Amino acid sequence: MGKKIKKEAEPPPKDVFDPLTIESKKVATVVLMLNSPEEEILAKACEAIYKFALKGEENKATLLELGAVEPLTKLLTHEDKIVRRNATMIFGIMASNNDVKKLLRELDVMNSVIAQLAPEEEVVIHEFASLCLANMSAEYTSKMQIFEHGGLEPLIRLLSSPDPDVKKNSIECIYNLVQDFRCRATLPELNAIPSILELLKSEYPIIQLLALKTLGVITSDKESRAMLRDNQGMDHLVKILEAKELNDLHIEALSVIANCLEDMDTMVLIQQTGGLKKLLAFAENSTIPDIQKNAAKAITKAAYDPENRKLFHEQEVEKCLVTLLGSESDGTKIAASQAISVMCENSGSKEFFNHQGIPQLIQLLKSDNEEVREAAALALANLTTCNPANANAAAEADGIDPLINTLSSKRDGAIANAATVLTNMAMQEALRVSIQSHDIMRALINPLHSANVVVQSKAALTIAATACDADARTELRNSGGLEPLIELLRSKNDEVRRHASWAVMVCAGEELMATELCRLGALDILEEINLSVSRKNKFSEIAYNKLLNNHLPLKYSQTGYLSSSNIISDGFYDYGRINPGTKLYPLKDLCLQEPNDLRTILLINSKSDVSPPPSMEDKSPDAGYGRSISSSSSLRRSSKEKTRQTSSYFSAGVGSPTEEKSEPTSGRNTAVTKSSTKEKASRKSRGKKEEEKMKEEEEVTSVLKWAGEASPDKEWYPPSDPDFCVYVYEVTKSILPITNIREQIEALAQYVAEKMGGKIPKEKLQDFSWELHISELKFQLKSNVVPIGLIKKGIFYHRALLFKALADKIGIGCSLVRGEYGRAWNEVKLMNESRKGVTGGLPPPETYIVDLICHPGRLMKIKSKEADLYRFL
Repeated sequence: MGKKIKKEAEPPPKDVFDPLTIESKKVATVVLMLNSPEEEILAKACEAIYKFALKGEENKATLLELGAVEPLTKLLTHEDKIVRRNATMIFGIMASNNDVKKLLRELDVMNSVIAQLAPEEEVVIHEFASLCLANMSAEYTSKMQIFEHGGLEPLIRLLSSPDPDVKKNSIECIYNLVQDFRCRATLPELNAIPSILELLKSEYPIIQLLALKTLGVITSDKESRAMLRDNQGMDHLVKILEAKELNDLHIEALSVIANCLEDMDTMVLIQQTGGLKKLLAFAENSTIPDIQKNAAKAITKAAYDPENRKLFHEQEVEKCLVTLLGSESDGTKIAASQAISVMCENSGSKEFFNHQGIPQLIQLLKSDNEEVREAAALALANLTTCNPANANAAAEADGIDPLINTLSSKRDGAIANAATVLTNMAMQEALRVSIQSHDIMRALINPLHSANVVVQSKAALTIAATACDADARTELRNSGGLEPLIELLRSKNDEVRRHASWAVMVCAGEELMATELCRLGALDILEEINLSVSRKNKFSEIAYNKLLNNHLPLKYSQTGYLSSSNIISDGFYDYGRINPGTKLYPLKDLCLQEPNDLRTILLINSKSDVSPPPSMEDKSPDAGYGRSISSSSSLRRSSKEKTRQTSSYFSAGVGSPTEEKSEPTSGRNTAVTKSSTKEKASRKSRGKKEEEKMKEEEEVTSVLKWAGEASPDKEWYPPSDPDFCVYVYEVTKSILPITNIREQIEALAQYVAEKMGGKIPKEKLQDFSWELHISELKFQLKSNVVPIGLIKKGIFYHRALLFKALADKIGIGCSLVRGEYGRAWNEVKLMNESRKGVTGGLPPPETYIVDLICHPGRLMKIKSKEADLYRFL
């Protein structure tokens, strides 16, 4: 038997590398292994990197610095499942780092990650791929990349995954995506609602919460609300509210319900199933402030629909809201107040809050929280609009003081709403008086200065409602409210301009205020507004006319016309024609001006300290009261006794009137016929003469005392006019009793002509010397202002003004019209007497011109030849 020979082992091939087991302790080394072609090394390297990244944010940053992200992105599409799975797990963890997210967006790996959501992939891959997308979707650009690469559909499919982590990551990603309206619009097409509703049954609260949050966003779209309703979503939501153990989900559930209740169909459905009553009871009885707040918000959203308001009213939602007003939470108070402000659009609800709700809202106005005050003021504003009963209820709840205090709030909304309530209350006179007694005008000054156009508008409207009497207007003026109010007329906002015009119109209800408003420039601004087609409004036009009608000197100077309704009162003065934009100075300033060559300013003033005699018929023509005080001798004597002169008011730059600029100083003195004076004096005793002299000088003193002699500390009064007082007395006694209006007019015309130098034949008009008489009066009075009663020789415009002034005193309707070249005339309207006794409709009255010059008392039909000659030639 031969000996066995041992067989030697065959050596390995020369081109094969012997296996090498390496234990690396440096992450950088492992990162290098990510470029290995061997699946096993890649798998193990990815596993090691995953564990390293899981330990904290610092490790993720380290991996980013070592350049691990880029080779890992290539492994997402690796053929080996294990390599692909481990790479996906790394990105699921790494994507929470902002710098990693930024790099992933730049590398455009979204398509590769979404591919891992395919149904054939493992659940682990689904979990980490969805986690990666959830982390990435928090940023807008990534959100759009996910949507554009079709990531929404596989995410919705994964909502039905058996793995809770996959569900959680998927719904979180969807929640982030639906913040964009394009993603929301796609959901109904993908039938996402049923899958999301199924998540409400999950045993994991985080999944339920994310599902509710997602529903809260997508139900802002009508189509999604309808789909939720069709899939019995309201039942799921109500069950959540009924489950006390799910109280951490109640707030979000209420947000979804709030959106759904905006649809009438959903509202009817929940009402029919008893869900609405459960909702209200739940809100009223809950002790969690946020739940109460969201319940009130749900009511507010739904109540914007009239039919929903009706259903809420039937369910007595008002009681629930009043209860919520008493909550300790400011957020709940605000939400309840907002709900009331919407619900009171229903008349039944508005009536309910009259008995309950208004007192609680008034108390909320005293809160330290400005938002609470704003919400309460909004509710009160809506409750009191067009509802006097609620306005009274607010006043009875002692609401005026807190409302006025709210005008000084730091929130514009609170100020505007409080002003609205006060405006609504001021519609009733008793409440308006009460508001005025609380210093309302001073409280409105700051709102008038506000930069917010809504506040400006409401403040101006409140002034229009409360400045209805002289005391309130005086308070507004004294508080400095006119200047900011007038400034609002310049506003570019239509409503502000309209309400400011309205307020100016109300304030211009009396002469003093109208004069002050004109002085501050209101008339100029309104005139500018009314010239603009786009800026003017009805109130600006009315305000402009009212200002003029209550400042007749300015109206007559600007327009040259006073209607029969423009009653001349004491203190009226005719300055002459002025151009638009030219300032008309106050009477006081004009009186203190030294005489110059400008047109004489005619003054009407029947106020006098002299009492009329018991019977003018028993007095001789030269009696003390009836004597003319324009006697040259008496005026000159008086002027010699006066040593102080007034200072000139106008500067050289002030424009002069365009009409009758000078009064000639040459000509005959026809002020008083000296022969007649001597003739009368010859019949008097020496004692009688001395008595008359004293009376005459007293009358002159009464006229001249305003010309600078009075103490500057005393209140200024316009110059008195005893002669005009006599005129008023005489026409009241002799002409007023005449029953025929035509005869009254004729008699008054003759009276005026007699007092102004008598009848002047047409051919002698040029010879009628009145200029010297006027010039002497200006010199003797040391002023350009001459009381009308002192003028004994007057031409057209003197006589027309006197006729208008006396006609207004005795109730004869007439207008005053200024013409060219010193012409002026009066127009009266008379019925055609030939129609007297005729039944049926009467024709309109005819207009006549009153002749005060050539044939005093003659009435000429307007546009007739003689009327045109009187006016123009």
